Amino acid sequence: RLGPAGAAMGSLGRCLARSLPRGQPGLSPPAPRCYGSAPAALQERTLLLAKPDAVQRRLLGDIIQRFERRGFKLVAMKLLQADRRVVERHYEQLRLKPFYPALVAYMTSGPVVAMVWEGYNVVRCTRAMVGDSSAVGTIRGDLSVHITRNVVHASDSTETAQREIGFWFRRDELVAWDSRDRDNIYG
Repeated sequence: RLGPAGAAMGSLGRCLARSLPRGQPGLSPPAPRCYGSAPAALQERTLLLAKPDAVQRRLLGDIIQRFERRGFKLVAMKLLQADRRVVERHYEQLRLKPFYPALVAYMTSGPVVAMVWEGYNVVRCTRAMVGDSSAVGTIRGDLSVHITRNVVHASDSTETAQREIGFWFRRDELVAWDSRDRDNIYG
């Protein structure tokens, strides 16, 4: 059962609750964990973009720390001035939305930090960690100041993540390395 703090955190609280050990009488069977450097067969990757407002407000340390504490593994990161063509390809599905021109202008207005995080269930848990700007305990809820300045972008599925990672990184920019915490997390 979630306590008051977990219940207030919404999907992040549910994600955290799923990562807690289960198996006591009356509780459901163990659910997938939301963190860590899983065996290779269980790995997922996701793209996380720290948007210009995150860079300008110097929030990168806090954002990165949340992912490291969760046990996800950073496999790529770079600071760059986003190219308009890359941003347009990345947000192509929003092209017909009235806010699209402002979004492209915003994303090219200053540097961004593109990151690829790896771990078990990383896409779903990243979305829960990012949350929305009204969800206390999430990145956006804690750090954003306005809905149009929402600090980060996170891929919404493994398929989208694969495509988006290809927009921002070449294959040789993704670093394969062994995380020593695998045994501690997965036994």
